[in-house]
Amino acid sequence: MTADDPAVPQALRPRVARRAQELATRDGQPSFPVQDQDPPGWTAPMRPVPDHGEETYVGHGRLEGMSTLITGADSGIGRAVAIAFAREGADVALAYLPEEQEDAEDAARWVREAGRSALLLSGDIQDEQVARSLVTRTVEEFGRLDVLVNNAAFQWGRAEPKGLAGIDSARLNRTLTTNLEALFWITQEAAPHLGEGSSVINCTSIQSYDPSVPLMDYAATKSAINNVTVNLAADLGPRGIRVNAVAPGPIWTPLNVATRRADDYVEFGGNTPLGRAGQPSEVAPAFVFLASPAEASYVSGTVLGVTGGRPVF
Repeated sequence: MTADDPAVPQALRPRVARRAQELATRDGQPSFPVQDQDPPGWTAPMRPVPDHGEETYVGHGRLEGMSTLITGADSGIGRAVAIAFAREGADVALAYLPEEQEDAEDAARWVREAGRSALLLSGDIQDEQVARSLVTRTVEEFGRLDVLVNNAAFQWGRAEPKGLAGIDSARLNRTLTTNLEALFWITQEAAPHLGEGSSVINCTSIQSYDPSVPLMDYAATKSAINNVTVNLAADLGPRGIRVNAVAPGPIWTPLNVATRRADDYVEFGGNTPLGRAGQPSEVAPAFVFLASPAEASYVSGTVLGVTGGRPVF
């Protein structure tokens, strides 16, 4: 099936075209061209450029009038979630690293084109005060907070040797602080502002269920996030606050190009039952569902896998 096939709905044609490009094969396996970036990674240089739903996502008012905060919202999954939330009627605060300013401004442009307010929050959440200030600034700007998405993360898969011997203190501290400590700080700060019908959505990973040796420390933080999600659901549930997580599989984002070896991503996604990597636009609807107080009103303490068929249990 091609993008110009009459059987393909108009709204899906950009996605079909991107998938055809993505499925260019090398030795019979799904492949991406060799490319290199330094962390944290940027969208524009990627080939193919990831699909965040810019041309495909259609909103249905599921989050109308809500205030949302998304960490790591400049690119990848966070950017796709920002676009989807805006098209569902939510205002969006986008948190990102200072060096990601260009990507963040472009993501904010899509939010504003959807007719919603976008708040740009630059800073490194390894700093506790910066992390906590994201909530304060969001509430000051929007007057409330309804949905917190803890999406920002760091990984490093280029170390030599691979595995335990390649994890130095600087890498370990950065991974643990960015992925786990900051989640606690931001959620602690957000909790007093959340109320009945609001939610927290954490981003975990297939790595927490099927870890790979080069990402040992990253996988450990994602397993911890699964546990934290269940505990937060129990802790905040009596106030009517739902807490869930999304576990993406191999998703084509700048983080992967900037932190993995080329031989680790040229066949990225080939080990899934669907035989390919996913696009950020294919993950965002899971966050929309979990954020919706109508559609997911009785969903809390769960992890929703978006993995191309790899198991999350």
